[in-house]
Amino acid sequence: MPIPATWSSRLLSVMRIVVALVFFSHGISKFFGLPPFPMPMNPLLTVAGALEVVGGGLLIIGLFTRPVAFVLSGMSAVAYFMAHMPKGPFPIANGGEAAVLYCFVFLYLAAAGGGVWSVDAQRGRG
Repeated sequence: MPIPATWSSRLLSVMRIVVALVFFSHGISKFFGLPPFPMPMNPLLTVAGALEVVGGGLLIIGLFTRPVAFVLSGMSAVAYFMAHMPKGPFPIANGGEAAVLYCFVFLYLAAAGGGVWSVDAQRGRG
């Protein structure tokens, strides 16, 4: 039985929240070592971590969803091309699956908005 179309906006919100929580956890790992981040921090990783914490936090609550998701989509694309693509062209082989998925999920959120369960929707800007 298919999911009713009336659930679309709610499921969009659930997807936004879950993806943002996992993305947020990448930044928490970088800054607080929970879980321990596997490499030494450098200025580029510090910027990435800040975007993960701030952008992930904003997406969790659904505030400024479209512009934040657009920026995070670009950040994920840069992460793929800088960190993963040099290891080979295939995401499954170069460890870049998450970066590719984040890039396109965030691009979708930039177009679709945050869904009904978001601060943006409550402000009439969903």
